Amino acid sequence: MYPGVGWVVWRNKDALPGDLVFNVNYLGGNMPTFALNFSRPGAQVVAQYFNLLRLGWDGYRRVQQACRNTAQWLASQIAALGPFDLISDGSCIPAFAFRLKDQIEHYSVFDISESLRARGWLVPAYSFPPNLEDLEVLRIVVRNGFGPDLAQLFLGDLQRVVTQLTVAEGGRPAPEKQASGFDHC
Repeated sequence: MYPGVGWVVWRNKDALPGDLVFNVNYLGGNMPTFALNFSRPGAQVVAQYFNLLRLGWDGYRRVQQACRNTAQWLASQIAALGPFDLISDGSCIPAFAFRLKDQIEHYSVFDISESLRARGWLVPAYSFPPNLEDLEVLRIVVRNGFGPDLAQLFLGDLQRVVTQLTVAEGGRPAPEKQASGFDHC
């Protein structure tokens, strides 16, 4: 499976920044060309374009709406757990961020991320840039295939991690004995 990719769409030719259009000499003539060049392969763009063509506009919208619905549901469930405040709720894009409430002091979002990784979930935790360094968040991106069933499993694991960190001395849980079926190393 390829990672999610974003698209850039301009309303019309006048809205397209001229700095992005290059004129090249091609087959004896001057031809304008437009491309966004990055240091990554373009396979994800081709695969996403294929899906857009295969599913059509309405099908692609339904897939993305399902992702957004799952993100919104999961965000609301995480907010209801108690120790978290939502930074975003998945209503704009199928992704959201949340932080620990101020009164939680004996564990951090980094401890939660580490404990979730031991259970097979990759949930990045990070601090914000200068002038917001004190804001530390966890971020979840809901992609196609991460539906209600997986969201429910994740929520159960998050609840277990929070409970474990809450009762653990110093906020760090003892290593779990169970083996993880997921590993990037």
